[in-house]
Parts: sequence; structure tokens; C-alpha cells
Amino acid sequence: MQVHQTELSGVLVLEPRVFGDHRGFFFESYSHREFTKHGIDITWVQDNHSLSRQKGVLRGLHFQRPPHTQTKLVRVVAGSVYDVVVDLRKDSRTFGTWQGFELSAREFKMLLVPKGFAHGFCTLEPDTEVLYKNDAFYEPSAEGGVRWNDPGLDIPWPVAQPIISGKDAALPLLKDLASPF
Repeated sequence: MQVHQTELSGVLVLEPRVFGDHRGFFFESYSHREFTKHGIDITWVQDNHSLSRQKGVLRGLHFQRPPHTQTKLVRVVAGSVYDVVVDLRKDSRTFGTWQGFELSAREFKMLLVPKGFAHGFCTLEPDTEVLYKNDAFYEPSAEGGVRWNDPGLDIPWPVAQPIISGKDAALPLLKDLASPF
């Protein structure tokens, strides 16, 4: 596995070794031994699976407040997404900045999103499925988010009019968040 540090401290792109032939492919999507070789020693406690039927579905930007913060390992198993992380760590030199990544089932890359980041994605094709592991259980009372079209972030999402939930459309702007981390 290759591990690449991104512009945001702690956000990693992971590229597993994929073995393919005329029958298809095989790869280890998670190996505790392999991850710890790269300094990623995380105990995962919850797996989530998301299906978006249409291109242009946008989910996010979500986070969990302390003490229920979550690290996520995100992987696309069907289709593709434009995946975005926003640094919400007040003491970080990159607070309020974001980075986007294209993840697809064809390329097998995974994204490690550490505690202290908002996370969201927009589907680039129909019937896209995303799996993600969490190192902490979901706690409804700790959920939070930042509005997808926050002008202070100016994220160039791949669609002008995404398909979004009412709940996500009502999320606050980053400047209006009460210190999340």
C-alpha cells in the first residue's frame, strides 16, 4: 500500500496493491498489519454504506462534535465521487481550508479523514456506493455540519444544482459555527 500525505495535515490518500487478471481483481481493502506499518493504528468500530441513485447527489459537509469525533476511512465501491474535506481544527494552520479528491471504484484509492474535519461528497455517476469505516460510533446529539455552498469556502462542486437533503441545505456557514473543535 502507498500512503500519500495531502495538503491538509493528517488527511491521507491510500492506494492499495490491486491484483487483477482476466477474471477480475483482488485487494486487501483493510489490513491492520499493513495500516500500522504506515503509522495508522486505528480501531474501527462502525462501517457505513451509502447508495446514491443519481449523479449529482451531494451529502455533507458533516462532522461529529467532541467527545464523539470520528476518523473515517472512505472508499467508493461503485461509481465515483468528488470528495471534500474541510479543516475545522481551530488550532490548525489550515483551519477553514478544504481539499477535494476524486475517488472511484475503478481506481481503488481510499481517503483517511481524521477527527476535526467536515466531510462530504458529490456523486459523479448514477448508482454510486460509498463505504466508510469510523473509529467512533455515530451520536445524533453530536452531529454537525457546514453548508455545502458556503461562499467562504467557495468549493467548486461538479454540479451547479446538486440533489441535497433539506437537512444538509439548512446547515450553517462556517463563520456561524460555534467552535466545533
